[in-house]
Amino acid sequence: MGKVKNRWLIALSGVGIHISIGSAYAWSVFSKPLMNAYGFSQSQVSLTFSIAIFILGVSAAFMGRFVEKNGPRKSGMLAAVFFGVGVAGSGLATSLGSLYLLYLFYGLIGGIGLGIGYIAPVSTLVKWFPDRRGLATGLAIMGFGFASLISGPIAARLIESTSISMTFFIMGAAYFIVMMAASQYLSPPPEGWMPEGFKAQLATGTKELKKDLSQLTANQAVKTRRFWMLWTMLFLNVTCGIAIISVASPMAQQIAGMTPLAAASMVGIMGLFNGFGRIGWATVSDYIGRPNVYTTFFCIQVVAFLLLPSLSVAILFEIFVFAIVSCYGGGFSSVPAYIGDLFGTKELGAIHGYILTAWAAAGVVGPLLLSAIYDATNNYNLTMYIFGGLFVIALFISIFIRADIKKLKTAATSEASA
Repeated sequence: MGKVKNRWLIALSGVGIHISIGSAYAWSVFSKPLMNAYGFSQSQVSLTFSIAIFILGVSAAFMGRFVEKNGPRKSGMLAAVFFGVGVAGSGLATSLGSLYLLYLFYGLIGGIGLGIGYIAPVSTLVKWFPDRRGLATGLAIMGFGFASLISGPIAARLIESTSISMTFFIMGAAYFIVMMAASQYLSPPPEGWMPEGFKAQLATGTKELKKDLSQLTANQAVKTRRFWMLWTMLFLNVTCGIAIISVASPMAQQIAGMTPLAAASMVGIMGLFNGFGRIGWATVSDYIGRPNVYTTFFCIQVVAFLLLPSLSVAILFEIFVFAIVSCYGGGFSSVPAYIGDLFGTKELGAIHGYILTAWAAAGVVGPLLLSAIYDATNNYNLTMYIFGGLFVIALFISIFIRADIKKLKTAATSEASA
């Protein structure tokens, strides 16, 4: 047998890919420079990001099978090509002053790279960490949440010292190199592999291997009720979370009376809670189980959204917003491990891709719903109450899915006894 790779370096490779594609969350750094330099409107510039996130979800769904068939290394390399070309091509688009080329390169081509890059390491990490599924996927997806804290300041300085076009060229090349290098170490574990310490614990009975409730293909999974319950939970979590993120600063100023500078500081700290929420909640899910984590998300957010309109004290307002953002990030990082629990690792990448269409839909619905209600009422109060109601629905779904889980466990026990 050849030497088995270090699973922590596999995880680090996944972080390398996610920290590159997660730079999309720093898109707002380009907004004002693009508007000032080319006369684009806020909505025109924002549409670039919306297209990229929508294509992320769609391409993840369509390319999930490619990831499963060709493995994480080739998938990561393909993601590097698409995302690198998408970002660098945005430099060409801006040098020509073409908004439609910007949509093509950053939105469509870059979005495809986002989708493939997002799912490429995840199914592999689940297989390398049978003892710590949540931690492993949380590490990689944490990189996506933290990326803007690194790429945002770098992009801002490059724009200031060079130009918008040159910034896109430099960043596109950098992302391509990092993602291509990170992809080289990615590979699935050998058949039947388990961590050495974990093997010993299983042998002595100090640890018990939790078996997946089923081993389904992607086509089989989408025909089950639990797939659509999980899809709906992620959709509601992202719809409300991404809407809050998109208007956090003006909402803080209106409801809590915060100054623009204080609200901007809050937005920066939200990035930390988004990132730490991903690793923190995913790790917690290894101990209390994915169903309990999702139920906890929704209990916290029902309370938070119903109280937000009345929180005029800035520090209390910030605490509840940070709680919401941590649950938003935790929903992303916990879902791959949840998929593994419910459907097995047979085609986890493909199933994860299908589930991420919830993100694509939510990225459109959340901001649009919030904007429509705000335009009609001129405040955020009604939206917060509606979101609180949506989380009540999500809470009930998180309870109902347990019935399916119980049924599967009973069937597995009966089969084992037979």
